[in-house]
Amino acid sequence: MTADNAAPPPEPLRLDHFLKLSAESGTGGQAKLMIQNGEVKVNGEIETRRRRKLAVGDVVEVGGKRFSVRENPSAT
Repeated sequence: MTADNAAPPPEPLRLDHFLKLSAESGTGGQAKLMIQNGEVKVNGEIETRRRRKLAVGDVVEVGGKRFSVRENPSAT
């Protein structure tokens, strides 16, 4: 495979999308409110930016639950 045929790197996962994917919020609006209300921590610190880009290894805490961001196996 040459560099011309290589797949582009996956888009970074946003915090609001992560909350929806993890089923901690039912909608994007709910995720937005949870984040803006200071209910979500990333790596132990309250995060109020819903468009925060998450990296592999980040730990998201919400509602007493902890989630570790892992690489998407379908992206490889």
